[in-house]
Amino acid sequence: MSHLRVVDTPKTDLPLGRIIQGDCIANMNALPAESVDLVFADPPYNLQLGGDLSRPDNSVVNGVTEEWDQFDTMDAYDLFSHNWLQAARRILKPNGAIWVIGSYHNIFRVGTVLQDQQFWIQNDVVWVKSNPMPNFRGTRFTNATETLIWATKTEDAKPTFHYDAMKMMNDGVQMRNDWVIPLCTGRERLKKSDGTKAHPTQKPEALLHRIIMATTNPGDVIVDPFFGTGTTGAVAKKLGREFIGFEMEEEYIVHARRRIAKITQGTGDNIAVTRSKRSEPKVPFGNLVERGYIKIGTTLYSKNGVMQAKVRADGSLIADNVEGSIHKVGALLCDAPSCNGWTFWHFQSPQGLKPIDAIRAEIRAEMAEADAAE
Repeated sequence: MSHLRVVDTPKTDLPLGRIIQGDCIANMNALPAESVDLVFADPPYNLQLGGDLSRPDNSVVNGVTEEWDQFDTMDAYDLFSHNWLQAARRILKPNGAIWVIGSYHNIFRVGTVLQDQQFWIQNDVVWVKSNPMPNFRGTRFTNATETLIWATKTEDAKPTFHYDAMKMMNDGVQMRNDWVIPLCTGRERLKKSDGTKAHPTQKPEALLHRIIMATTNPGDVIVDPFFGTGTTGAVAKKLGREFIGFEMEEEYIVHARRRIAKITQGTGDNIAVTRSKRSEPKVPFGNLVERGYIKIGTTLYSKNGVMQAKVRADGSLIADNVEGSIHKVGALLCDAPSCNGWTFWHFQSPQGLKPIDAIRAEIRAEMAEADAAE
């Protein structure tokens, strides 16, 4: 059986594990096209803050006042967004993906540029901060959320998504797109020698852990164009992914390198996740018949043995004048709108009734071994 293979850029051609100082647009343009699995971007928010913000006790709030977050006009910010997103799009593989995070100040403008460039939005995710900064002036609602956009280059792209792993992480319940995660505080918050924050918008590792676990595989290459103090690189290293970081500010790079150097690279079973059945290669029931795993004329049974059907040469079933696929016959016999025939139908083995899905698993294991051997 032949398998379509995508030719990847050799990883030796990429500056893996490096933090490169300089403009992210020029640096992304220097990477090979379609060489990256994921881009995570935490761009300047263009907060447009006016004057100092004080608490009720008159102490000054340490907000984002750095020059890198300031743009003269909205048009200037839009052009900046267009340029870095265009560069990110070029380096993404066809089935790669991008995550962008922002506040209400910028995320709607960034989202517009994303769609103008024909990115296809898979999800938005609302990060609900369990410990948000209060609104000290009392003039607005407390801003307790930020928005993330998960997008692909095209509508028909097939990005990595570990649905079952996310469900496992959420105590067996389907994960929603509202993520309650605290702000980066305590020991995780990097500090300067004077005790102040090393970076005003350092993101919590829990947020990146969820993103990287959900939408990459071990060994995948992640680019962060606005690397800051290295949260993306730190989590990528823990989870056995490769990273490339671009950052303008030398002070942030110093903190990031110290931080990442202390982390042990994740490997082996420690970074494996619960596999999704959707990601498994498709195996039609007829394949089991033509390869002799299920013989023509074999009787299949429902789990309780009450319902029966016989296997025909083309992989269809017939029972009580009902015929069709393993799914259709199971649904008709149960008078149900649908049926998963792989788990409904069982075959007789020396150990008793077993689901036909067990045979499909054997074939998938053979396919995986063949792929590994090539």
